[in-house]
Amino acid sequence: MHADHVESTGLDLCVVGVDFGTLSGRAVVVRVRDGAELGVAEHSYRHAVLDRELPDGTPLPPDWALQVPSDYTDVLRTAVPEALARAGVRPEQVIGIGTDFTACTVLPVLADGTPLCELPEYTARPHAYVKLWRHHAAQDQADRINALAAEREEPWLERYGGKISSEWEFAKALQVLEEDPEIYQRTERWIEAADWIVWRLCGAYVRNACTAGYKGQYQDGRYPSPDYLAALHPDFAAFVTDKLDQPIGQLGEVAGQLTAEAAAWTGLPEGIAVCVGNVDAHVTAPAAVAVEPGQMVAIMGTSTCHVMSSDQRGMVPGMCGVVVGGILPGLWGYEAGQSGVGDIFAWFIRTSLPAEYAERAAAAGQSPHEYLTELAAGQRVGQHGLIALDWHSGNRSTLVDHDLSGIVVGQTLSTRPEDVYRALLEATAFGTRTIIDAFEDAAVPVRELIIAGGLTKNALLMQIYADVTRRPLGVIGSAQGPALGAAMHAAVAAGAYPDIRAAAHAMGKVRRGVYQPHPERAAAYERLYAEYRVLHDYFGRGTNDVMHRLRRIRAEASA
Repeated sequence: MHADHVESTGLDLCVVGVDFGTLSGRAVVVRVRDGAELGVAEHSYRHAVLDRELPDGTPLPPDWALQVPSDYTDVLRTAVPEALARAGVRPEQVIGIGTDFTACTVLPVLADGTPLCELPEYTARPHAYVKLWRHHAAQDQADRINALAAEREEPWLERYGGKISSEWEFAKALQVLEEDPEIYQRTERWIEAADWIVWRLCGAYVRNACTAGYKGQYQDGRYPSPDYLAALHPDFAAFVTDKLDQPIGQLGEVAGQLTAEAAAWTGLPEGIAVCVGNVDAHVTAPAAVAVEPGQMVAIMGTSTCHVMSSDQRGMVPGMCGVVVGGILPGLWGYEAGQSGVGDIFAWFIRTSLPAEYAERAAAAGQSPHEYLTELAAGQRVGQHGLIALDWHSGNRSTLVDHDLSGIVVGQTLSTRPEDVYRALLEATAFGTRTIIDAFEDAAVPVRELIIAGGLTKNALLMQIYADVTRRPLGVIGSAQGPALGAAMHAAVAAGAYPDIRAAAHAMGKVRRGVYQPHPERAAAYERLYAEYRVLHDYFGRGTNDVMHRLRRIRAEASA
């Protein structure tokens, strides 16, 4: 049944968005005319994150984080049909499907897309698996990539604030080459999971402009040169031409049509539009109606990604990239981020919550997070006497150093769990303020801050962010921002809207200015932020290299 016939019968046209996160995938069925979310379903990855051992028990070193690609296709088989059923929508009403993924989640595959970890001879080889975004074991390779690029004055380096991350495509690929040359040689395509899942849906491999630009150093129509790559490692010279290069698809374009196989998985009609892949953070910006210059969206979950479009191009130290059309057509798209946010809060609950606190929370019918938040909310700014650095997962921006680590200063025998918990909340807000200041200092104005993601439900955290950044905070009006954004791009790919701006104004959701900075608290936080910046520079800019030394000692002791 064609879309025009569906409309003539009075049925609403719909699109499906699928958001592939760190631990699960979520599918949402969205009404095209107004963005109403009619049905949502989630499927948890069976293997979650492999950070200690492979499925067969093969141990993994520190800083590794792998995944199993079949977990992603399981989302298509389970979450999409379930969301469709919950929506009460007939399959023929769906005109397109869009997807988003955690960026720099990369995997080695054969020319037909078969992941190497699915070949029997490679099931015990760690480098054959998906490297998740938070795989940070390629820091040595990233350091050398940066040093050589700076020495040669490679023009693309400034587009990434002077440093690329260990999370990105080239660093991870170089790690494979140097640590498992056989896997590297067998790799026929080094591919972002964002593009691999689209390939599985439509049978065509199209590289999306977002990950190519932000994670693959693709700038002004080209990648780093073979000459530069050869200087890193002689066998790396042909990496782009042999394993990476592929046609680039712009965001919101059609990658292909849903295959019969993928239609059988999802319960959707064969032949509907499959949108070019996208990234969870970047696709959320139009879902939050952040389609004008200077509207920064912070997508807060296990980590935080800050994305913003601007009509100004600046050199922002430590940014994760600036790409023309990387978020919205015609504007410079910026990305920055914090490697650990919700992960830090979860770590504290998991490792440092006394039994009596857990019992009190249970008796009050609260989660540990809710209980500690309630206790922390009763404090005045600075009352706990603590400052923390939010580097438990390293620093993604502005230092771009994943070998940094967390710290809490000011603890005494009177320090209570709620004190440390609040200090950690504040540390992540200070990290976001540091990023905003870097943009402002580079003459790239941040006019508005909109928060998306699962942490928006913590009112104390949101108020702290408003006070620390001294900006009104808007909140996305959807609990499924990335999936909604993916669905909106699918609507564009299917021809329902002329571009993503039009789709955003019709389908996006935002509540602006929900949290306002409080003058007295904001002034008090200025004093604490000044202390944070002293520690930030002391431990992060080389004055005291103790965090790196400790990491080396740990590595030696673990060998």
